[in-house]
Amino acid sequence: MNLQQLEYLAALDLHRHFGKAAAECFVTQPTLSAMVQKIEDELGVKFFDRSRQPIVPTEAGERLLPQVRAILREVERLREMAREEEHSLTGELRIGIIPTLSPYLLPLFLPDFIQKYPTIHLKISERLTDTLIDSLHKGLLDAAILATPLNDAMLQESVLFYEAFVVYSSHDYPKEYLLTEDIEAGELWLLEEGHCFRSQILRLCELRERQHLSVEYQAGSLETLKYLVDAQHGITILPELALSTLTPAQMAKVKRFAAPEPVREVSLVTHRHGVKERLLAVLQQEIITYLPETCRNRKPTQAPVEWRY
Repeated sequence: MNLQQLEYLAALDLHRHFGKAAAECFVTQPTLSAMVQKIEDELGVKFFDRSRQPIVPTEAGERLLPQVRAILREVERLREMAREEEHSLTGELRIGIIPTLSPYLLPLFLPDFIQKYPTIHLKISERLTDTLIDSLHKGLLDAAILATPLNDAMLQESVLFYEAFVVYSSHDYPKEYLLTEDIEAGELWLLEEGHCFRSQILRLCELRERQHLSVEYQAGSLETLKYLVDAQHGITILPELALSTLTPAQMAKVKRFAAPEPVREVSLVTHRHGVKERLLAVLQQEIITYLPETCRNRKPTQAPVEWRY
């Protein structure tokens, strides 16, 4: 048994396809297949049921593959500790981020981060929350920037900031500050299913279903919702960081909620047995440094809006 064979098992578990796993490992498919067969013969157990397409782990594989990933994490930890002995900030950081954060948060810190730490290679993936959580569990990401709390015992959350929700509306409200009951459900544009931001807004406005809609649009981005409101129709809810992209005319459409204003908690989430602590600490500090002062210094006056029901 060797580490290469364990890496082949992990890749095959990820892709459930010999060709794709071989491509990721930069070997031919026959080589990967032979090495997987060799470790199965050595351990006397079949990791995968090859009679099904796509292949799936056997019952024994389901029990053993988490240990394979744990071993690979510990090997990476050893490598990271060795780099720390050299006092060097080098290596690869695989970071995930949700779509309602990436266009607003990444431009704040990323340009200077790249200049200050040229020996840190960032690989950034924009995905929905459930996909990022699954990737953290499987060791495919070193960290993810997510709305929290997640209430997942295997994940560790380090709070970065608290971000307020604001109303973006084509209506001319007479009030300076709005209450959630001022939001007309039938005019509210929401993201499509699967976005944690959608769940947060439904919870915030105490909505389950919207009825009597003349148009129901399944939007994949907040920018699309903003454009719909700009066409003089409806209401949407934006995260505070999105305000940095608005023109003065668009800022006139923004209304704040009355105190205590609703917020979302944003955290750097890692696996409890993850590695690369020094690199992640640098990333966390850089993100916090470049946040707007309102986000950096805000202490929530009410519980953050959770993304799960």
